[in-house]
Amino acid sequence: GEPHEVKDHSLENFLKQVEETKAHIGPYLNLYQVHSATFESGILADTKVHQALHRCRVENGWKIGLSVSGPNQDELIREALKIHVVDEEGEEEKTQQQTATPQKISLFDSVQCTYNILEQRPAQALMEARAAGMDVIIKEGLANGRALRHPTLLEVSRTMMGDSDDNDCCSPDQVALAAILAQPFRPRVLSGAVTAEQLRSNLGALCFSDASEENENGKSAILSGGVEERLTSSVKGKEMLQQVTEGC
Repeated sequence: GEPHEVKDHSLENFLKQVEETKAHIGPYLNLYQVHSATFESGILADTKVHQALHRCRVENGWKIGLSVSGPNQDELIREALKIHVVDEEGEEEKTQQQTATPQKISLFDSVQCTYNILEQRPAQALMEARAAGMDVIIKEGLANGRALRHPTLLEVSRTMMGDSDDNDCCSPDQVALAAILAQPFRPRVLSGAVTAEQLRSNLGALCFSDASEENENGKSAILSGGVEERLTSSVKGKEMLQQVTEGC
């Protein structure tokens, strides 16, 4: 059959789409993301597109990101990390320093990647991306619902519900999302909810995986302070999340 989408990452298409984006949602945008970057589409090797993306960042104040999919996400992320562009900011300063070597900076500010308890292969590449200063956004955190049927996840959810004073905080979707939030690459996790009820349930992951705060070392304060106290002493939330990650 015909492919469900055609990836056109050419310079011509980018210049067309960026004008459409500015016209429709420009004032509200802070991240412009290349959708489904692949080796085959050529986006990772096209230096003209790279410089155009950076120019877009400078002119509009947008961050530049990319999303990846498929079995080679880790390879795509590492290739994206290698891409640098000539910094075009500060024309006056460059004019004053004509003989200076042009400064190169990373092209991508963020990466969006599929990661869940059933797909953990990109973890190390995401750690490298975070270490390089990239924001990490996770999609398909519930594996299109497949994660919710995994025996280990269901067992941990039941255990947490039995040992917690708050049974509304340990449903399978919350445990699955909390296991992602607990990862050291400190991700933002897209919900994927299609109803208000699903969204409310997904947000419950924050009850026992407080990944929004950082400790004095700059690392996620997972289950710190009063959060862990919400679970009885017989069940440690962090250990349960680790069990989910390692058991799937």
